[in-house]
This record gives sequence, structure tokens and C-alpha cells, in this order.
Amino acid sequence: MKNLGFVVATQSSGTISVYPNHKRPCGGHRFFLKLKSVSKINSSIESSSITCKERKVCECFDLHKQVVPYGKAWAWQKAIVEEKRELIQRNEECPDTLIILQHSPVYTMGTGSSVEYLNFDLKDAPYDVYRTERGGEVTYHGPGQLVMYPIINLRNHKMDLHWYLSTLEEVVIRVLSKAFSIKASRAEGLTGVWVGDQKIAAMGIRVSQWITYHGLALNVCMDLAPFHQIIPCGIRDRRVGSIKGLLEECQTGLCQPRWVQKEG
Repeated sequence: MKNLGFVVATQSSGTISVYPNHKRPCGGHRFFLKLKSVSKINSSIESSSITCKERKVCECFDLHKQVVPYGKAWAWQKAIVEEKRELIQRNEECPDTLIILQHSPVYTMGTGSSVEYLNFDLKDAPYDVYRTERGGEVTYHGPGQLVMYPIINLRNHKMDLHWYLSTLEEVVIRVLSKAFSIKASRAEGLTGVWVGDQKIAAMGIRVSQWITYHGLALNVCMDLAPFHQIIPCGIRDRRVGSIKGLLEECQTGLCQPRWVQKEG
């Protein structure tokens, strides 16, 4: 299993138990975080600001060192969404959930994805292909990519999908800045997080009764070759990049690293 080279800063409460029929993530660690609830975000291409209110609890399944088949993780998400629906119907507390993992090589398509963005015949696909209920076009997941599935009741935050996507993008932008000194940004009219013309993080979500699932994928140190078999996210005039690739470009001096954040 591929280690992405960093550890999520947490306090673990122990190894996850195996749930019946694998309805929830198993292996890794399960823990709870007390988080500040984001109540306001002011976003633009260049900058964003966040205001926080009361603290809320988030249940986190940390499997970031594990490579999990896509079908299994998809089933986990749907089971947890159903649990949350039942909690809401009973007027019980519905904490947020976050699953962090890597996937075995796989292509996924959104509800309305077009096969014209595939550079192969579906009958002879290089990897498994899943058509899911998320938004967006085709993308690739594989080892070395950090995938995060926030399963959140937006009633506890803000019932606004544009706000939610902007908040996910802001999290990635801040992580890249803090951990790698990479100055990433949004691209007008497009979702995801970009460094120049390279897409570093892709996003595709589904919201059912204001409960979110699916999520985002951050390219850390993955093999990007499988992206050549598709038109990623249906965008023809831009590239897919990774954190490792950006850092190697800077170290070898093959580029002008304008994306490197200046200190001070």
C-alpha cells in the first residue's frame, strides 16, 4: 500500500471494528474531531476569507495509507448517508463524517458524463469504469491520490451548494500553501483547484436531502499516465498535475516556479 508521505494530524481513539456486511469503513482508525462550524465564506479567484461559529463534531475514518476498491468505498458512503437520513427522521444528532483513503486504479463517471471523453472502448477499458450519481465528467483515481469523502448534513452548516464547493476548494488551497508553499487557486468557470493550467484537485459531489457525499481527490504522488486515456473532467485545453510533479519541476529548475509562495 502506498504511503503518501504525510500523516493526518489527529488523536486516534483506536482501530475501527469491522461492521456487518462492511457497511462502514474498516481498518485504519476512527476518531472524532471538534471543528469550528464555517458560517461565512467570501470567495474570489485570488483570495477567500472564512468566519467560524460554534464547534461541531466530525467522525473521521482515516484510511489514507490504504488502497480501497472504489465499489467498496462507494457502498460505505451510501450506507452512511442512509444512517444520517434515519437520524434526521428521528430528530437525533447527525454528526459530520469524513472518509480519507486511496483507490485502486479506476475510472469514474458522473450521472450525465459523456463517453466522448473516453479515449478507449468501454468493452475494452484499461481499468474498471463506474458510472455514479455524482456530478461532473470522467476522472481517474489511483494509488498516490488522496481521496476525501465528506458526508455532511448541510442543514448544520449552510444549505448552499456553491458555498459548499467553494469551501472544499478553500481547504485544499490552504493545505497546499501551508504544507508545500504552493500557491494554488480557483479557475473562473471551473471547479477544482489549479496551479497554472494544471488541475491538482478534482471535485464531484452528490447532495441528497441536503446530505453530501462523494467529494474531492488531491493528486499527491500518483502516476498521471492513466489520465491520458480520458479527457479529464471534460476539459481539453488544460493538464492534470500533482504535488510531486510540481515540486520536482522546481527542484530541477525546468520551470519558472511562479506558483511557489514567497515567505514573509
